[in-house]
Amino acid sequence: MEKYHMPDDEFKMRWEKAQEKMQDEGLDLLLAHSNESDFANVRYLSDYWPIFESAGVIVPLQGNPALLIGPESETFASDRSRIKKIYKLVEYRESAEPDYPDIKVDTFSSIFNEILPGKKIRKLGLAGYAIFPLPVYESLKKAIPDAEIVRSDIISDLRIIKSPLELKMLQESFRISEIALKETLKQMKPEMTELEAVGIIENQLYANGAEYESHPQYVLSGKNSTHAIGRPGYQKLGKGKLIQLNVGARVCGYSGSVGRPVCFGGMPAEMRRLVQAGLDLHFKTMEWMKEGVIAKDVTRKFFEYGEKLGVRENLLYGPCHGLGMMEVERPWMESHSDYPLEENMTFQVDTFLYCSEFGLRWENGVVVKKDGVRPFSDRMMEIIEL
Repeated sequence: MEKYHMPDDEFKMRWEKAQEKMQDEGLDLLLAHSNESDFANVRYLSDYWPIFESAGVIVPLQGNPALLIGPESETFASDRSRIKKIYKLVEYRESAEPDYPDIKVDTFSSIFNEILPGKKIRKLGLAGYAIFPLPVYESLKKAIPDAEIVRSDIISDLRIIKSPLELKMLQESFRISEIALKETLKQMKPEMTELEAVGIIENQLYANGAEYESHPQYVLSGKNSTHAIGRPGYQKLGKGKLIQLNVGARVCGYSGSVGRPVCFGGMPAEMRRLVQAGLDLHFKTMEWMKEGVIAKDVTRKFFEYGEKLGVRENLLYGPCHGLGMMEVERPWMESHSDYPLEENMTFQVDTFLYCSEFGLRWENGVVVKKDGVRPFSDRMMEIIEL
């Protein structure tokens, strides 16, 4: 029995909601795609998470969905998936492209004939369009040459508003992330490399119940901390340098992340000024968020306040992005984002500032409520000097 468990009824509810949206969009079928790194669409519908290979879920307008896997994953998928009907296709194989001449596989034509016997497919929606691979698309077109194939955001839209169980899993992912961050602050030393500190983080994540990491762990020191997206390396942490930590656990498919800038010894004056400005912006962003607020209004206030603090030129983007199965997912909160915040939307409040010598990020997850937001993480919210 797994420590954390999402019941079958939760998945059935997701299938039914997807079918309701399909009716509105006039779709006969919805095909959701995922790979190992961008796993969310398929896991949301099936609890299956591919490794090496990719995977898909076909949702018909009526009836139960089917899981599509590569030739090597049959026993893993059978043990893992909440969807019982599973098909193997060579198009979902790993990128080394073995031929598998001795493994019996299905085709899109045979699958469609079984799922919709005697029915013509007029319109098929693709969920996961940005990562949809060409081999799968070409086979799809060959199987249904006369069908209209369109991009569909049904699954990503369904994922925006979280259920009580999803919120529970997110909260647990942040609890574990905070434990790992706290222990890392206790154990890491200036003479360690960034990767040695990552080892501490990963030990703590798995020891405290994470099923995986929500993202590659950030331990970025000195100039490396200017990387808004980066990977740790063999550079020593050192004293008097900004060290950016982002620690994230994944629990039952849900991915949190806690971001804190730290320094061994006292922070130099300019570093302290930017770190404090980032923290002030971070708190203000959460103050501006509640149900009914238009997202672009939060963004406007964010940049205006950055200007007031004298750090507008240090802001790369802002101020939030969606949070859920992926640590970064839809919706983004940008200057043209005209959607209203809704109750049980979840965001990462992601406050990143940088200059030529260092960068810093304060990051916490929040859930939107009628009167404001409830943080998933609120510990160690002060300047951290070790």
